[in-house]
Amino acid sequence: MNLYKNANAPIADRIDDLMSRMTLEEKIGQMIQLPAKEGIVEENYIDRIYDWHIGSFLHCTGKAAEEIQRMAEKSRLGIPVIFGIDAIHGHCFEDKGTVFPSQLSLSCSWDRQIVKEMARVTAKEVRACGIHWTFSPVLCIGRDARWGRVDETFGEDPWLIGELACAAIEGYQGDSLDSEDSILACAKHFAGYGEATGGRDSFEADVSKRKMLSIFLPPFEKAVKKAKVASLMTGYQSNNGLPATSDSWLLREITKKQWGFKGFIVTDWDNVGSLYKKQKVARDLKDAARQGIVGGNDMMMSTDSFFENALQLVQEGTVSEDLIEDSVRRVLKIKFEMGLFDDKRHIPTDRQSEVLGRPEHWDVALDASRESMTLLTNNGVLPLQDMKNKKILLTGSNGDDVIAQLGDWSFGSMQAGHANETYHREDTVTLRDGLKKTSEKYGFDFEYIKGADVLDNGFDETDLVKKRAKNSDYIIVCVGDTIAQHGEGHDRSDLSLTGKQQKLLEVAKASGKKLIVVYIASKPLAISWVKENADAIICCFNPGAKGGTAITEVLLGELNPSGKLTISFPYSAGQIPVFYNKYTGWHSDNEDGKERYIDLPEEPVFSFGEGISYSRFSYSDLKVLTSSIKKGENPQFEVTITNISDVDGTEIAQLYINDVVSTMTTPCMNLKGFHRVDLKAGMSKTVQFTVDWDELAIIDADLKKIVERGEFEVWVGPSSIREKCLKSSFWY
Repeated sequence: MNLYKNANAPIADRIDDLMSRMTLEEKIGQMIQLPAKEGIVEENYIDRIYDWHIGSFLHCTGKAAEEIQRMAEKSRLGIPVIFGIDAIHGHCFEDKGTVFPSQLSLSCSWDRQIVKEMARVTAKEVRACGIHWTFSPVLCIGRDARWGRVDETFGEDPWLIGELACAAIEGYQGDSLDSEDSILACAKHFAGYGEATGGRDSFEADVSKRKMLSIFLPPFEKAVKKAKVASLMTGYQSNNGLPATSDSWLLREITKKQWGFKGFIVTDWDNVGSLYKKQKVARDLKDAARQGIVGGNDMMMSTDSFFENALQLVQEGTVSEDLIEDSVRRVLKIKFEMGLFDDKRHIPTDRQSEVLGRPEHWDVALDASRESMTLLTNNGVLPLQDMKNKKILLTGSNGDDVIAQLGDWSFGSMQAGHANETYHREDTVTLRDGLKKTSEKYGFDFEYIKGADVLDNGFDETDLVKKRAKNSDYIIVCVGDTIAQHGEGHDRSDLSLTGKQQKLLEVAKASGKKLIVVYIASKPLAISWVKENADAIICCFNPGAKGGTAITEVLLGELNPSGKLTISFPYSAGQIPVFYNKYTGWHSDNEDGKERYIDLPEEPVFSFGEGISYSRFSYSDLKVLTSSIKKGENPQFEVTITNISDVDGTEIAQLYINDVVSTMTTPCMNLKGFHRVDLKAGMSKTVQFTVDWDELAIIDADLKKIVERGEFEVWVGPSSIREKCLKSSFWY
């Protein structure tokens, strides 16, 4: 038996043995990933597994993965294929897959455990289909709501993104990659992708090295060092004129050398080809292949010219074969660790039907939806009580729109390639479904009128809503956006509510009845009118297939909402950026001395960290346990939180820190800790925070990470709004 086929031999020895047997062509083939699914591209690439020795395929559903793996087993060396898919918030491209809230929605739970459980369920379902790898989680920072992919992020704060990303990675990868319930995670898009100028997807990003090290790389560093993420994906964009795909400082110096990253780096879709075709930094596709290899990418996604060009580059001596071998070793290491050369090469054919959409998986999805519910305003109308013989009028197309509710990266999105015409309808509970199901239990009358579509298609039933509103006690208007208005290539310049939604809201308000707004959207839109006029607002973003159940539970008081925003809402697109951890020094000559536009308030409509519940909480006795710290010492704090209501609830306490005086400009405050605190009515709890020493550091002008001596301010409270927080300080 060849050593590489010996399951009991050390992996390093198996890799050495296999590499010694591989031709240059077979090595280059391991660096290629092509789509196997017809409908996404004009050509089906499956036959290339023999002539190009393809090491990876993506977008395989149904039985395609098993078919390809059987083909690979018959190749000269029998090297297994590794399969990737965009299981972003569940295995959503399979008919029976469990669909969770989007990343942005889920992040509002501020719950590492529920994020981890989501990833565990997804891993089980993905692996049961013979797929080994998800292109998730997304670590991009959502700081520009015009960008079409905001829904894929964990919000606007780098520290929180890193925490939740690590939880997802741990859930995907499990304790061991060779488990039949584990898959590879892929932290993307590396790095600075969401910072594209003007919110223009894949466009130029003005991100300096210092800004990269200060803001955009810390979540990825945490994913690499803490969570041991198996793969990274390079972004489409250029940073300061240098495409991420060819940035050896980013991919080799920082990631592989300084961080000691042991996994492999994959490009996004045809990034290598784009160096020539779009970004114009390569003379031709051959030069693009050279830049991709030298830059530090280990696997090239969907660039079908790469094989021949890479082969020529090595043969003519332009590219060292050592670079090829380093990449191939990284890919093979993962394949061996996953057991793909051994007993995990093939997945039993019956596992897919047994695992996908298990009841316990849907229970986790419902819990995720519940924890993501974020109550933004409430003048006492919620929860709805004494509903017998009352009438609820629900209106707005998103009150019964499966595609809008599920969001991107599910059936209906451009990436699906094909669609189950029911779009997970049999497993989805819309708000209309939820209210209809509970109306008999509570004895209220319920009516749904679409009223207005989110799209500008002329649909208008506002006169009918006006007529029916007269006999209603409560009007629930569900507003937001839908899949045609967000995702890759769907950036927006105007963040106003589209279609006749604003007219619908005004008709509902004019009725004089209690107005409850349910917000189902991919991003924060400009809804200042809603804040000023609604009696209550529930923010759901894209709450997943069971979102309608969770929303109904909040409305009727069966669920006490605990979510907090992870992204700020602007008054208009012109107010962007409005993220909370802004810099000071804006020269605004306003009479009140505040830094703002002359025609807009200083703060956003809703701020990062905001969210209320049916309980009320107070903060007291903020103590700095380490008033003066030494080098390397972690500062510690404690605060007492009291539930001053008669309703049991959960509060998310947040800690922010500011370096008062520093040699470089720094944000006014940065999140550095949080606790989810469960409190019975009338009870108090003292919670402690410990901040890692490294979290106090800044990146100086020489790109060095240092903690400077001086005073640090600390705020602890229910949100990033300083006036609602307790404040103290400590010194180094």
